[in-house]
This record gives sequence, structure tokens and C-alpha cells, in this order.
Amino acid sequence: MLDAARLRADFPLLQRQEHGRRLVYLDNAATTQKPQAVLDAILDYYRTTNANVHRGAYGLAIRATEAYEAARERVARFLNAWAPEGVVFTRGTTEAINLVAGAYGRANLRQGDMVVVTAMDHHSNLVPWQILCQEKGAVLRMVEITEDGRIDLSDYGQALERRPKIVAFPYVSNSLGTVNPAGQLIRLAHAVGAVVVVDGAQSTPHLRVDVQALDCDFYACSGHKMLGPMGSGALVAKPALLEAMPPYHGGGEMISKVWDDHSTYNKIPHKFEAGTPNVEGAVGLAAAIDYLERIGLEQIAEHEQALAKAAIERLSQIDGVVVYGPRGHRAGVVSFTYGDVHPHDIATILDQDGICIRAGHHCTQPLMRRLNVAATARASFYLYNSLEEVEALATSLVKAGALFGYVPA
Repeated sequence: MLDAARLRADFPLLQRQEHGRRLVYLDNAATTQKPQAVLDAILDYYRTTNANVHRGAYGLAIRATEAYEAARERVARFLNAWAPEGVVFTRGTTEAINLVAGAYGRANLRQGDMVVVTAMDHHSNLVPWQILCQEKGAVLRMVEITEDGRIDLSDYGQALERRPKIVAFPYVSNSLGTVNPAGQLIRLAHAVGAVVVVDGAQSTPHLRVDVQALDCDFYACSGHKMLGPMGSGALVAKPALLEAMPPYHGGGEMISKVWDDHSTYNKIPHKFEAGTPNVEGAVGLAAAIDYLERIGLEQIAEHEQALAKAAIERLSQIDGVVVYGPRGHRAGVVSFTYGDVHPHDIATILDQDGICIRAGHHCTQPLMRRLNVAATARASFYLYNSLEEVEALATSLVKAGALFGYVPA
């Protein structure tokens, strides 16, 4: 396993205490903390390089543009994108998927066409397709999950028999920790002529991702879930698809020529980056990628899987606790309930011990209905978490249960 104590020292916020207790941060699926290297990169950009990008003829603006485009190339190398121009900077996964639905989907979907999603999708990979299908008179088909929290491949095959135009799914479930067989799902969808959109919010920070090897058409990711700044992220796409798509936002930078009654548009990726971009976010994201690659994505994945396994084993020993999702290979996300104690109460009580977990439906309400729960508590691990923190979670959870009359086994 990784030396979590050594890595933890790189994160200033993790040095603080909550309620007089050592901070145990287990809400990494929502957002991750930022290492000093990322904070330094952002501060250095503003101290030495800040200017608006692309159109300035003076040296400072040129250097800002170089930093921004270097960050684009860094993201492209990290995910093995088809080309840097296939990387569109966005505010994160949500905006990236909305971009695909609003630009590609609106231009290519017709009445009666089908879009396939899954019952484990985050709302960010569901609601944009609902809006699009309602607008176009298209059909939205939701693929079911198995009892152990995996995509039902039989139902997926039945959905593909209808030859959908678009298939969208998460590489990793933010609620269940399920690691979906992305390559297989993509190959099956392509065999029936579908364009595939992969929600990579929970996979990019935790797994080695190669979009060319996956051969997806669109891949969306968020910087803030991988040690980068809030409001940073990217859509990675096959350049030919971006070339053919109409713009998503109108304004500065995305144009070529503007007349009184019409405009022509800039080359990709700038066609999809209207207005002043989040340059600090791109610079910070590039620094986060550098940090992750120094550690190694394979080592991070192994570390998280060990923590998830330990957490499932430990929590399952507590009477009344139910853990959801696969028991085999999975990501470092562990969702659970504790008898009839509301997850919000669990999270509030754990907070008094300095332990941060998420409680709620995790933007997966259709999934919660299939689990027959209104909400779950969720502990999600990252490279700076340790086995000691797993034990702290379990110990605090037992204390919380005792307040509601649950007697430890």
C-alpha cells in the first residue's frame, strides 16, 4: 500500500483538526483535497503569468496562452487523447456531458431515436439526456442493474437491439464503486452504430485511463475529483466528431468571422470554449496530473481497493450495517446504511469525531429506488487515506449506532 502518512503531509488542509480531532476526510468521491504542488502552481500563475489568453500580442499574454495550451497537452497525454485539439476544457464532467448532449445530440438525434443510459448513472449523465429526448421526441432507455450492483449485460444487450444513436454510462459508479467493463460496453455499442459517451468522473482520478484503447467517442472528467481545482475539467473526444458538431456556447474566442446576421466558427477545440477560460484551473489541473503520475495510477488503484476491502469487511461486522455494491473488484467507494438511522444523522455524528463522509442520494435517485432506500452514507477513499482511518470510521460508527440503541456485536 501507499505511504498515506507521507502523502498526507503534502496536503495543507489535512493538517487541520475538526472539533478538536484529527481530520479524517472520506468524501473524496465528492471532491478531493489539493496538494501544495497544485496550490503553488495556481499561485505562481497569478503572480507571474496572469493575462487573457489567445489574442494578446504582448509577452505576458503569450506566456499565459502557452501555459494554458501546455495544460491541454498535459491532459491529452494523461488520457492518451487522439490529439490535443480533441481536449475541450470545461468546468467538469457535468458541463462536458451537457456539451455533448447540447451540441452533438441536438444536431444528430431525431424523433423516435433512442438514447441508452443505466440505472447507476449520476444525474449529470442522465438529466441532460432526459432534456434532449424530451426536446427531440426521442426514447430514453435505462438499462437495469444486477442484485450485486453491476450493469445487467443481458438487459444492455436487449437495449442495443433497438440500435440506439447514443449510449452513455459511468466507467465507475459514484454510489456503488462498481468498475464497469467499459471496453466491452463500448465495443457492443459500436457494433450497432451507437456513439458512446463515458462519464469518467470517478475513473480518471483512480485508474489508468486510455481513451484510444477504450475507443469511446466522448469521455468526460472533472479536475476537482483528481486533486485539481474546482471548476476545472475536460471533454475528450474524437476530433472528427468535434469538427462536425455545432458550437455549444456563443461569444468571444469561439468565432472566426462575425457579420450582422451570422457567424463562422473557430477551429477546434476553441469552437467550444467561448469567453475567458479558467486558465488557473487548467494550470492547476496539469499540476495535479503531474502529482498523480509521480505516485502512479496503478499504485493508487491498488491502495484504494485495499482500503475498500478492509472497510467492507470491518463495517459488515457491525450488526445493522448493510453495504451496497459489488464485493469483488471495485473502486474505493463504500456506501452503507445502518438500521433505521438516517444517513444524515450518521454523517452529523461522525463529524463530531472529525470524520467527513457523504450522506444522501449521491445524485443517483433512480439507483436509490432500486436499492429500496432513500439515501445511503458513503465513505470514499483516496491516496492519502489509511487503514487507521478505516478503523476510525468503524469505531465512530459503532458509537453513533449506540446512540440509537444498536448494541455492538
